[in-house]
Amino acid sequence: MNLWSIFKIRRTPAPVLHHRHLKWLVLQSARCLCSRKSAPGVQKNERRHRDGTADNRKKPHFFVDGLKPPRSVFAAGTAKRTAELMRRKAGGVLEDEEPERRSKAKEVKLQPPDRPLSVEDWRQLKESVKSPTRFDHQMMAGLIKAEADVDIAKSLLSFVASETGTLSYELLLKYLSLCVMGGHDSEMFDVYDIMRGSFPSLDTGASSLFIKAFCRTPRWREAVEILQDMKKVITPSTRNYGDVIAAAALNNDLSTAWTLHDEIVDKGLSPNQQTWDSLFNAGRHLESSFPNQQEKLLSILHYMRDNQIYPQQKLASNIKTWFESLPGQNWRGRWTQATQNGVCRGCGKTLEPIQLPGEEYRALKERVMTDIIQGSDVFKKTTPEELEAFKAFVKKKPAFDVVVDGLNVAKMQQDKRKQSSTLLAVVSELNRQNLTILVLGRKHMQRPSLWWDRNDMNLIRQKAHCFFTENISEDDPFLLYATMHSGNHCRFVSKDLMRDHKACLRDSLTRRLFFKWQRGHQMVVDVCVAGRGKVTFQPVLRYDTIVQTTEDSWHIPYDDTEDRSSYEVPQKWLCLSSSDHS
Repeated sequence: MNLWSIFKIRRTPAPVLHHRHLKWLVLQSARCLCSRKSAPGVQKNERRHRDGTADNRKKPHFFVDGLKPPRSVFAAGTAKRTAELMRRKAGGVLEDEEPERRSKAKEVKLQPPDRPLSVEDWRQLKESVKSPTRFDHQMMAGLIKAEADVDIAKSLLSFVASETGTLSYELLLKYLSLCVMGGHDSEMFDVYDIMRGSFPSLDTGASSLFIKAFCRTPRWREAVEILQDMKKVITPSTRNYGDVIAAAALNNDLSTAWTLHDEIVDKGLSPNQQTWDSLFNAGRHLESSFPNQQEKLLSILHYMRDNQIYPQQKLASNIKTWFESLPGQNWRGRWTQATQNGVCRGCGKTLEPIQLPGEEYRALKERVMTDIIQGSDVFKKTTPEELEAFKAFVKKKPAFDVVVDGLNVAKMQQDKRKQSSTLLAVVSELNRQNLTILVLGRKHMQRPSLWWDRNDMNLIRQKAHCFFTENISEDDPFLLYATMHSGNHCRFVSKDLMRDHKACLRDSLTRRLFFKWQRGHQMVVDVCVAGRGKVTFQPVLRYDTIVQTTEDSWHIPYDDTEDRSSYEVPQKWLCLSSSDHS
């Protein structure tokens, strides 16, 4: 049955919806209904599909040579693997699994039919349900979840129209989701015509679905019009822009594609990787048809560098293919890794050092002092007297080579009786390297106890400078102050990833500089056997994990895992070199 015929069998015509202005309508998010007794609508999120193709690449020779990759708290996937290990040890579940379990427990399960039903069959099914409230909406949601045949959904709409004399906006929106998800373009066009003819405007949920659906059809240009309508009241999402850009690129309209891409960037938004993927894919086939195409695509790589963005493996593969397709330039791409010293194993070039240049370091130091150490909540972490006393203490001492978060290091041992001996072992190893050491602790560590052995603490004082804060003070700001004050050579020892402190920095550029400085200065204890003098540290990176280029090369770190946290960096690289520039 055609949706128009269902819509026309209403017993009474739907009242015209009146709104004072368009913005109010959009913000109501699908609350417009054809009937007077209507329930609030719900925006339907689009499903995200991931590329399920197998990775048939050979293992890089980093493993073939028998070498183990360096372990680091900043290596991609470390946090996820650690959480999984702790979960297994505890016999529990991950935190992100709990909301899913709770949501499933709250769901009202209605088993959708496996074939279209007549109006009478639907009526009997509704009467058999214990809680028939919002039966039509719950059933349509079930059809969506089951990815059911669209004809079943049509029969449900026919039943609802015969029962109530109308079809609500919310129900049409759910039906639209099913049509878009299942690729039923003809039915989607019917819904579009009905909604356009019955409502003064579309909400963001419907607009997003129509943009996605229209972009995969010959009528893709209508998606541009829908996007323009959205822009009158809100800023469309990068997904909305990306769908239209991909359609324009696929249909050889690169002028529209790049105009919309640049519009995203000008609005301060970051294009999604599917958008870039479509532009690089178009660049392989339409190089001569659009002026400055190569420069535009290279600008994407510079944008990734400036914003510390890492392409997913699929996009990296497309970038590699595009470079290798450039006529007369002889680019060759390799999948590789870097040595601990920052040498590319693919081409032998040295990657950019992670050490901040003097100007960047001074700018970062000033912002850290202002935003973190002297921030608005500084006295929630310490007192004015204690902070001034510490500054005077540091000023009298020589520049430190390493600052140790004493309590953080001591507590790496589960046995509390070994806390002081653990700290002593770490300090002794640093002292063996002839480093000038500062140990930051709390005053309770000075009181002899089962956890804090008097002899251990005396030996620590002999090997290092020590400063003990009040027990309620937070020692991280002191650690950052001492490290920054000592100079760009000074490192710090802690397993704390400083995420809260990085969040205090007011702009994204400073946060990226802090993360770069942190990766090049933070030492994390890897192995510590108290009493035996065996202490090793995770290797500190000597090179920057960022998109970088020279006259004849590009090195692009890319994600080969979905488990990377925001404070981790990829371990894999795409190495591109050109013999034409050699």
